[in-house]
This record gives sequence, structure tokens and C-alpha cells, in this order.
Amino acid sequence: MIQNESLINKADAALADLTSDGGMLQPAQAQKFLRVLIDEAVLLKMATVTPMKSPKQLIEKIKFGSRILRAGSENEALPAADRAKPSLGKVELDAQLFKAEVRLNNEVVEDSIERGQLKQTIMQLMAEQIAVDIDEILVQGDTTSTDPFLAKFDGLFAQVTSNRYDHTAGSTNRSLFKHMLKTMPHPFVRNKKALRFLTSISSEIDYRDALGDRATVVGDRMVQEDAPTMYAGIPVVSVPLFPENIGTGSYCTNSILIDPKNITVGIWRDIRVETDKLISEGVLLIVATLRFDMKLAHEPASVKGYNVRVNS
Repeated sequence: MIQNESLINKADAALADLTSDGGMLQPAQAQKFLRVLIDEAVLLKMATVTPMKSPKQLIEKIKFGSRILRAGSENEALPAADRAKPSLGKVELDAQLFKAEVRLNNEVVEDSIERGQLKQTIMQLMAEQIAVDIDEILVQGDTTSTDPFLAKFDGLFAQVTSNRYDHTAGSTNRSLFKHMLKTMPHPFVRNKKALRFLTSISSEIDYRDALGDRATVVGDRMVQEDAPTMYAGIPVVSVPLFPENIGTGSYCTNSILIDPKNITVGIWRDIRVETDKLISEGVLLIVATLRFDMKLAHEPASVKGYNVRVNS
């Protein structure tokens, strides 16, 4: 039977780490590592990803915030006071530098069950894990954090400040989503098909379970199938990197109502992965670098529901 191999993290890998977990080839074992991905990058796939032409870049935004039609008269232009003009604004992206480094003993590369492909496998795993790491800071980034990684810039939770709803440690239910939807400024509710309720895995499960309590065909589908969960036609999407140990009693999470395209991720350049050999140390060095930033294009078009209980 193929045994699960340890997930390759961003820490240094040594031969002892591989052999102690069954990394050496055994009879009837697979010729490659069984790769285990704990999380999946979800938010990054939904966001607006913008290539940046320089480390700092301004994104222009424009909108009409109120009525622009006026009562008109034949053959008369509107007076100056009645003329409409759009509201203009800018969002500044300031790409921050991030790095990942892996060092492999040369013997590890030669002796691994990957048979010469270990370097490529680790590089691919690094790229996949970097996508998950990006999701983490997009959600939990906070310049006041004691974690140097998360302190690089404010993420989704820190940036949504204008519209908030305190669920007072209640579990995820229709009341949560109803109040969040009513808290959203009405102009931004017009295109409901573009909106999403983003929440944690356990929060989505709790809502699914609540729907399953209904003695209907829909209720049966919620618990028997992987049917999409929705409220008022708006999908409820679970994001693995939403924490579940915050808020009241440290057993709560947040929910965000937003059009995911409002989340703008600026990437200064693509992920750069470089390798080198440290001959005297007998080490293969793999370094990945990336520069990016995240801003909400229009922060008032979002709602944070907080103190959402996820354990019971």
C-alpha cells in the first residue's frame, strides 16, 4: 500500500527527513511522491489579477454616485448646476517582495524515489504552495500583525471597514446573510449575480446543515450532495484560508459579501524561480521570489460579517 509522504514545506529538506518517512523506494511503491495539498488557492482565482508595469501603479476608477437625469426643456441646455460629472478616484498598488527558499542535500536529489525529478517536483510544489500563501495574505494580511509575512500589507479582513455587521457569536444562518445583504449599500446590490458570500469551510458547512434541516427536496440535496449553497441567489463560497479562531472567544470567523472582481491583485512580475549549486556545501539551492499587492477597487461595495461562530 502506498504510504502518504510528508508534505514538502518551505523548510530545508535533508536525506534523513525523506528516509524516516518512507521516502526511499520500496517494493511495489510508486515511483513518485504522493503529493498532498492541504489547502487550495480559492480567492486568488476569483480576484482581478493585474500585471503591474512598475513596482507602484495607479488604477483609475470612475462612477456616478447619484441621479444624473434632470427635467429638460426643448432647445435649452441644462444649467450649470444641473450638469452631472462622474466621481473619479485612484487605487495605488505598491508591490511587496516575498521570497521562498529550499535547500536540498545533493544526495537527496540523487537517492530520492523521484529518480532525478525531485528538483522539478519541489519547484512545482513550491509554485502550488505559493498560490495558497498568496490566498492567506489576501485574506488575513494586516500591517499591525506580529507575523512579518502578514504584516506586509492589509488583506481583505483589514480593508473592509465601511460596512460591518456583528453576528454576536451566532452560527452561520439565513439571518447572517440577510443582515449582510441589507447592510450593503443598495446601488451595489443591483448586480446580485456578481456578488459572493465568502466564508470559512466550517461556516459554509453550518449553513449547509441548517438548510438540510428543512424537510424538502432542497434540504435533502444539501446534506446528500455537493450542491451549491446560496442565499437570495448569491452563492456562498468557502475559502480555506478564512481563519476560524478569531472574534468572540476565539472560536469565530468572518464572512465577506463582495463582488470578487472588486479584489485587485497587482503582480509586478511573474514568480521567478532560480536554482544554484553551493558546491562546497554539496547543496542545491532553489529560491522563488514574487512581488505583489492587493487593494479593493471600491471598498464601500463590501460588507464584513464578524463574530460568526463555527464550533458548537
